Amino acid sequence: MRRGIYILPNALTLLGMFSGFYAMVAAVKGAYPLAAWAVLVAIMFDGLDGFVARLTRSTSRFGIELDSLSDLVAFGVAPALLLYLSSLKEFGRVGWAGAFLFVACGALRLARYNVQMHSTERRYFTGLPIPGAAFTVATMAIFLHKADIHYQGSPLVLGLTYALALLMVSTLRFHGIKEIDFSRRRPFIVLVALVMVFVVVVVEPEVALFGFALLYLAASIIENIYLFKRRRTRT
Repeated sequence: MRRGIYILPNALTLLGMFSGFYAMVAAVKGAYPLAAWAVLVAIMFDGLDGFVARLTRSTSRFGIELDSLSDLVAFGVAPALLLYLSSLKEFGRVGWAGAFLFVACGALRLARYNVQMHSTERRYFTGLPIPGAAFTVATMAIFLHKADIHYQGSPLVLGLTYALALLMVSTLRFHGIKEIDFSRRRPFIVLVALVMVFVVVVVEPEVALFGFALLYLAASIIENIYLFKRRRTRT
């Protein structure tokens, strides 16, 4: 600390925290779609701060701790408040307990990541990453608003809240962008697929983003079921 801190990556982290705080302010005011978009902006800053830190070789213990605190605010408390105010408060104790479970499991997920980041977490994510859970919540809120679906007191939203919380503290395997080696050559069709994804997002962002979130969850669960069955057959 006497030598100072790295400004750029930590400034991006604080911008992510600000976006999460703004999401809470918007949720309290009843602007749920705006709150959801603010969570997505926080996810963007969360990806940028790590990328910039690795690119400039400015990774530090201070930055790691600040990033975890920012993640808890932007991807734990903000989505939980959005869920509670927009839907879960109709369920009374069950509703606010589910919102708290989301925050608590997110905190546990972050703590486990910090402990295992140089071992298990280097290969793949153990449990659903908290940005992934926040992305699912935010895109769901945006999609439901776009589709003009009334989700106040929706049992599906309540069930999804508890499911996302448990997935975060599970030992299931989830993949992330960190596993992609961008320095390697890829087939030409990969670039075409990326262009197609970009077009879909531009045309229908509300539907496409939520669809990607559900596809990621479904693919991860199917993969874990396959791995479990393969281990069973070996034994």
